[in-house]
Amino acid sequence: MKRQAENPSVWTITDGNAGNLRQAQALGRALGMPMRDWKLDTRAPWRWTAPRGIAAEHAFGPEFHDALRRPPALAIGCGRQAALATRLLRRHGSATVQILDPRIATRHWDLVIAPEHDRLLGSNVISVLGSLHPVDAHWLAEARRRFTALATLPQPRTALLLGGASAHAQLDADWLEALTLDVMRQVDEAGGCIMATTSRRSPAGLGQRLQKHFAGRSGMLFTPPGDGANPYPGLLACADRIVCTAESVNMLSEACATEVPVFVAGMDQLRGRPRRFIDRLLELGRVRTFDGSATDFPVTPLRETGRVADEVRQRLSL
Repeated sequence: MKRQAENPSVWTITDGNAGNLRQAQALGRALGMPMRDWKLDTRAPWRWTAPRGIAAEHAFGPEFHDALRRPPALAIGCGRQAALATRLLRRHGSATVQILDPRIATRHWDLVIAPEHDRLLGSNVISVLGSLHPVDAHWLAEARRRFTALATLPQPRTALLLGGASAHAQLDADWLEALTLDVMRQVDEAGGCIMATTSRRSPAGLGQRLQKHFAGRSGMLFTPPGDGANPYPGLLACADRIVCTAESVNMLSEACATEVPVFVAGMDQLRGRPRRFIDRLLELGRVRTFDGSATDFPVTPLRETGRVADEVRQRLSL
């Protein structure tokens, strides 16, 4: 690495979107360096043109502008707004890693980490199967310790991860309710219980519709924001099998990092790049489609974050 910043730390830089923040933080923590998170509030006109932009020193407000005087050794950005900030930090001496396709030439960063299904190529591009996340053996063990009540539920425990409509799949409330009833029928036949959660993408009112189906059953239903800590980590850690809707690359990537079978629901409604991701998981045998049954099969956890962190460390001589 030719540039040497004075500050031997890593900054994660995002627009605050949960999916972007999770990926940047996961990589930063895997590198094991002191870390600071920046949530950008990009000003106009740079907000409209990022990551393209000139004279961007004041694009992110006075605090960020002042911090440029002591840039970090490494800046990790995720998302279009962050890509402009990491370009700026590179000019100030930081090594830079940009997560997700920046949609302009990758030469503006030291490394670009992009999902394999985006088909982005380049000498400084690291391809990742799915998305970066913190889920590994240690993370799962910590989740089991935090959510001990879930480990007492009847086995086999089926975790149901419900998303919703996206640019690549129109999963509406009727379809998600029908999927939940299908999973319940499977659980009733096989025994055990169902642990379900909706997500930010789920339709408004879905949780209320599902509550009546969970009344009197073993298991649990969580609908964010809900009360108390979100049990999502506990669901991943305590599940014996997972059923996940097809539209979320992040949710599927995390489910596949566990040591249990994963079944994908909604494949027929999925199109575009996420479909290529799931096709690859099917090819590897890491997931199967959910067809109303969930017969267990042997799996190998898919954990890309550690591999990517090792490659970043090596290529940037960190």
